[in-house]
Amino acid sequence: MNKQNIRLTKNDALLVVDVQYDFLPGGSLGVKEGDQVVSVLNEYIARFHAEALPIYATRDWHPANHCSFKAQGGIWPPHCIAGTHGAAFPSNLNLPPTVQVISKATEQNKDAYSGFGSPELKKQLVAHGVTRVFIGGLTTDYCVLNTVKDAVEYGFQVVVLADAIRAVNVQPEDGERAIAAMKALGAVLATRADIGA
Repeated sequence: MNKQNIRLTKNDALLVVDVQYDFLPGGSLGVKEGDQVVSVLNEYIARFHAEALPIYATRDWHPANHCSFKAQGGIWPPHCIAGTHGAAFPSNLNLPPTVQVISKATEQNKDAYSGFGSPELKKQLVAHGVTRVFIGGLTTDYCVLNTVKDAVEYGFQVVVLADAIRAVNVQPEDGERAIAAMKALGAVLATRADIGA
C-alpha cells in the first residue's frame, strides 16, 4: 500500500466499532488477535481527541435472549449482553470522557451489525457537520463491513483504518473478501502512517 497523505479536517469523525471484551481473545465470541487493535485505536483516539474531533464508540448491547444467539435460532453464542463484563469496553481502550457511545441491537427480535443500526449515530454525525468517517474496530467481516456499507449509503466519505481491524473469518477468506467489498464501495484504506493532523 503506497503511503497516502490524509489530513484531518473539522468535518471528520472517528468510529470505534464494537471493541468489547466478548470480542477479544478469551471472550465468548473472541476474535483472533482482536486485542491487537486496542493499542492502535488508542493512537487514533489520541489524534482525534487532540484535534477536538468527535469520537464515537459503537457497542452490541444485547438482551439475554437476543435473536442472534443460537438458543433463539441465531448463529452466534451469547455475547455482549447489556450490563455484563463481556459487553464492556476493555479497560485499556482509552476512550475520552467526550466519547459518544452508540448502543445497537438492543431489541430482542432485531439484529444490527452496523453502527447505523441505531439511528442516533447518523443523527449525531449530521448534527456535527461530519462528512468523512474513519472506521476501525471489530470485526472486519461483520460489524465494520456493515457500518462502512451504511456510511457510504448515507453519503459519508469513508476511511477504513486497515491497521485497526480484525476479522472473525467464519470462512477463512471472509476478512479479505470484506476488505475487497469495502474498497469496491469507494472506501479508502489507510494506516497510521497515512494520516496527519
